Amino acid sequence: MTVNRKTVEGRMRPPNRRRKEALKGMIFIAPAMILVLMFFVFPVGFTVWMSFHKWPLLGTPQWIGIRNYTRMFSDQRFFDALGFTAYYTIVVTVVIFTFAFPMAMLVEQKRRAVPVYRTFFFLPVVVGLASASLLWTWLSNVDSGFFSPLMEMLGLTSGRVNLLATFDLAFWTIIAMVVWKIAGFTMIILLTGLQSIPTELVEASRIDGAKRWQRFRHLTLPLIRKTLALALVFSVTGSILAFDQFYIMTSGGPQNRMISIVYYIVNQSFVSFNLGYGAALSIVVLVILLILSVAQLWLLRDKGERA
Repeated sequence: MTVNRKTVEGRMRPPNRRRKEALKGMIFIAPAMILVLMFFVFPVGFTVWMSFHKWPLLGTPQWIGIRNYTRMFSDQRFFDALGFTAYYTIVVTVVIFTFAFPMAMLVEQKRRAVPVYRTFFFLPVVVGLASASLLWTWLSNVDSGFFSPLMEMLGLTSGRVNLLATFDLAFWTIIAMVVWKIAGFTMIILLTGLQSIPTELVEASRIDGAKRWQRFRHLTLPLIRKTLALALVFSVTGSILAFDQFYIMTSGGPQNRMISIVYYIVNQSFVSFNLGYGAALSIVVLVILLILSVAQLWLLRDKGERA
């Protein structure tokens, strides 16, 4: 029978010494714990408390129990916002990965121009989302913009088209802007996974005669599963919390069809001043994000870890 030496030494330490070591550890983590309490635990707890009240902007809050939560079931605008957010999340996530994966595989190769490609692909990431939305709003302007005259010059349209006037055009314009802005960030995450693959495995698969698609399917994808899960969680979470692009580029239109769930929460909380109902909506969105994140991480785990 073997005895862990560290365990024995830990038991032989005097109680006062162990208390001092525990106190030192608490002192070291205290600043981080204070930040977590101030900027996460307390705000979430206060939001939960607000969600059980009718909370006016001025006046005394009134306890109403779960009435704010039951109100959602009869709120068609809430379900419309939730449905649009789900549709947007699916589309933008698929499109981002469609571009980010080839970009990551391109810049992972050892070529002369690779540093230039990396800079070019990543550069839009440093632009703020609000600034990018304003830039693309100007570029999409039918009179003073760039896209509409370019499309007319290339013969894609018979005249100048307002890209933000109809739902389909505005939706895909926003998708293009988000992909231009975010794909470089997703590329960097995927690149770290690709660079972590041992070169010996890649060379062995080439010697065995595996073609490029076979190496990608049976070698690359399984080995970057965790990196892929991280990138997917970031993409889905960011898409569900989308607000700036819809507020700046379309103001929720056309015909209020581009109101995301966060946009709806902002309207309820700071336009209609239904602060209690807005808090309840926020808690529901938080729960949805937690469920989706846990589900994604579980589905993309290795088979051995699922057991």
